[in-house]
Amino acid sequence: MPSFKVKVKWGRELYPDIDVNTDEEPILFKAQLFALTGVQPERQKIMCKGGILKDDEWNLQLKDGAVVLLLGSKDKVPEVPQTPIKFIEDMNDAEAATAMRLPAGLTNLGNTCYMNATVQCLRAVPELRKALEKFQPDGSDASSYAFTISSAMKIVFAQMEKGTTITPIVLLQALHRASPQFAQTGENGTYRQQDANECWSEILKMLQQKLKPINQESVEVNEKKKHNSFIEQFFGGTFEVQMTADEAPDEPATVSTENFLQLSCFISMEVKYMQSGLKSKMKEQLVKNSATLGRDAHYTRTYLVSRLPAYLTVQFVRFQYKGKEGINAKVLKDIKFPIDFDAFELCTPDLQNKLCPMRSKFKDHEDKKVNVVSQINKTAKSPDVDEENDENKYEQFWFDDDLGSNNSGYYTLKAVLTHKGRSSSSGHYVAWVRSNADVWYKFDDDDVTSVTTDEILRLSGGGDWHCAYVLLYGPKRLEKC
Repeated sequence: MPSFKVKVKWGRELYPDIDVNTDEEPILFKAQLFALTGVQPERQKIMCKGGILKDDEWNLQLKDGAVVLLLGSKDKVPEVPQTPIKFIEDMNDAEAATAMRLPAGLTNLGNTCYMNATVQCLRAVPELRKALEKFQPDGSDASSYAFTISSAMKIVFAQMEKGTTITPIVLLQALHRASPQFAQTGENGTYRQQDANECWSEILKMLQQKLKPINQESVEVNEKKKHNSFIEQFFGGTFEVQMTADEAPDEPATVSTENFLQLSCFISMEVKYMQSGLKSKMKEQLVKNSATLGRDAHYTRTYLVSRLPAYLTVQFVRFQYKGKEGINAKVLKDIKFPIDFDAFELCTPDLQNKLCPMRSKFKDHEDKKVNVVSQINKTAKSPDVDEENDENKYEQFWFDDDLGSNNSGYYTLKAVLTHKGRSSSSGHYVAWVRSNADVWYKFDDDDVTSVTTDEILRLSGGGDWHCAYVLLYGPKRLEKC
């Protein structure tokens, strides 16, 4: 009986009907309890009939309806400092460098840099961090793949708040169960390198099923059901797709909509900039049967964005499958990308009209500045991580009736996921995440260093150095006057 239910007693709390699946590692059961109680897995003692459950072995003989005792507290008991507190102003350079801790890195568990880089980039979204912090199981499918990945992401993000190197074994195991292709091993038994964008898409797909949308108090009840999930709300955009018959001008155009979680920048000989790569496939020619002409005819299909998400993901289509070699070969071409990106040209006329009021505010704000230097330092800057959600300091970046949207079309780069190598099944992935205006962190697994914006701009490709593969743009913030 690999799957059954137990009762978990934690202090004065009793959690009935908690799913247990002994086909999975016990650490995933601990992840469920973390989602329920907030007790970190490493602080949990799960006891039944005098025994303590291990992380990697079902050494307890649990059965359906058994009562399990959980020991452990959410937070550590504060300890009295062994040495007097020393303020940073009183430290020498070496002491100050030690005190200013770098963000947490992630241990490479054997060609798992693709997952580590994905996690670091997604963690750049403060709203996602809060959504995972608040995530609680609904009791319906605690053993589902979406639940285990969401719980594992919650655990990893919580552990990363400590600012130390984290070993994301729970997330890796959850990813392997949800998508077995990521568990493939080579001849020597080590994990094979995987595609980071596929990992990115898989994690978002799982989170999309479990993270509920954020409702706005000021929005009417019927508007609250606009989005089915947090991911759709903050990462999801919509295309308006129009099909017109080139050979039959009188044939009515057909209009439909398509949802997307990322835009694709296609690379060709003509493409030198991200904007042109995005636009190159937003209008395409095709042949299909025309009811008006009674034969196959040429049509034009046009894609325009009718909803911009707060966080816009752009994938550079750098890998092309070569059947002869049996690999996804990489296109190394240099494609320039901007730190500040304007999506206005990609939008429908209706959306462009809706964007204009906020864009006018940006322009008015810039016009009030005395010189170009103040424009760069104050208007166009990216706020510090700790400031970016201070709604008292910044103008609202979403439409009143659509929390999670972008109401200006202006974006600023938050994170870059790069690949170094010649194919998606080899090489190395790294995350580069923005801290503030000109300070970025390079997350090379557990090696974390600070870099400047100039180094980010050199990730555009053109050689064997790191090439931008996935970009994450966030809403450009406008300070209130």
